[in-house]
Amino acid sequence: MTYNFDEIIDRRHTNALNTDGFRGYIFHAGPEKVFPYKDEEFVRMWVADMEFGVAPEILDALRGRIDRRIFGYTGLYDDEYYNAFSSWCWTHYDWTFPKEQLCVTPGIIPALYQLTETLCTKDEKVLVNTPAYGYFVHAAEYAGVGVLTSPLKKRPDGTFEADFADFERKCADPACKLVFWCNPQNPTGRMWTEEELRQAAAIIEKYNLWVVSDEIHCDLIRRGRRHIPMARVMADYPKLITCMAPSKTFNLAGLAFSNIIIRDRALRRRFRERDKLFGMVNPLSLTAAKAAYEVGGPWHEALKEYLDGNFAFVKDFLARELPDAVMYIPEATYLAWVDMGKCLPETADLPDFFANRAGVLLEGGNALFVGNAAGYVRLNLAMPRSVIETGLTRMVNAIRAERGGADSAAK
Repeated sequence: MTYNFDEIIDRRHTNALNTDGFRGYIFHAGPEKVFPYKDEEFVRMWVADMEFGVAPEILDALRGRIDRRIFGYTGLYDDEYYNAFSSWCWTHYDWTFPKEQLCVTPGIIPALYQLTETLCTKDEKVLVNTPAYGYFVHAAEYAGVGVLTSPLKKRPDGTFEADFADFERKCADPACKLVFWCNPQNPTGRMWTEEELRQAAAIIEKYNLWVVSDEIHCDLIRRGRRHIPMARVMADYPKLITCMAPSKTFNLAGLAFSNIIIRDRALRRRFRERDKLFGMVNPLSLTAAKAAYEVGGPWHEALKEYLDGNFAFVKDFLARELPDAVMYIPEATYLAWVDMGKCLPETADLPDFFANRAGVLLEGGNALFVGNAAGYVRLNLAMPRSVIETGLTRMVNAIRAERGGADSAAK
């Protein structure tokens, strides 16, 4: 089947966070915040969901479920979903897990909140690498526990690596109880090598810490690469929790369904006991997730090919039109982590600048990515290439106009 990733789909008036909720999420403001652009004029390169239509194979499965006409209380009462997901794991990662370890939740974020409050006491801390996905810190705030940060080191080519000496110092802190390990890393897009994973694992095991491996982006990798789950590296470590989901991979985030694989029996029992939905799932979410893992493979491969093309396009565009922007093509995710520090050295709030001066919505900076993120923006590239070109052209023009004004002032 041929899939059309160039189609532009109108998402307005669907209560989508992407189109209707950006003021609160990015700018912590309500409808009183106005811009020189109408809402429908923005190029939206921010929140991590896609502008691509869901795979037709998944839509067919959903239609079939809708035709059953009843949507009563639903849970996982047979092996069909486990078989579909575990088969995907085996095919794509050479790894699987016992059925009893599988828990499902409405999302990885709720799981992070629940795991943090279950595992940590008020005088303990969680550890994250920075820049970091903001909800790692929000989970700690929700549980009322402290946060330790270990900044990643930037290489000359713009890529990042873990500072394992610093990481071990933070793990050795007597208050450190839980590590949030992001694999692949968000927002930098690093796919950790097996050697790096083993180094992190050895440190975590040395200090007997709990570790949550957030692997939600593990299927959004460049072609020719293969994801290595932390669970393959830490094969016998009981204090590991693995988080995966079809939501990012298949653009199903709004259906709220995630896989939480918990090895420790006592923690698994406690996690289920504290489930506010007492084991119930959305029937359409379950149908979509099962179909994604069973019949979504061809669409997934076509998606990766298109995303590879988008990254190559952006890399070439910036090299030609904005060489001061430092961007590398990440091994994973559909998110470009771009250093704009030399482009706008005097601009502290890049999301606000690009929203007002270019009509482009994006995320970036320490306010959204915890720390170690000053001067960076994160660009969502999971959209038609023509939209990306429009957004980048607007950004370049806005930067040139700002630089021209600054040069004139200096004279």
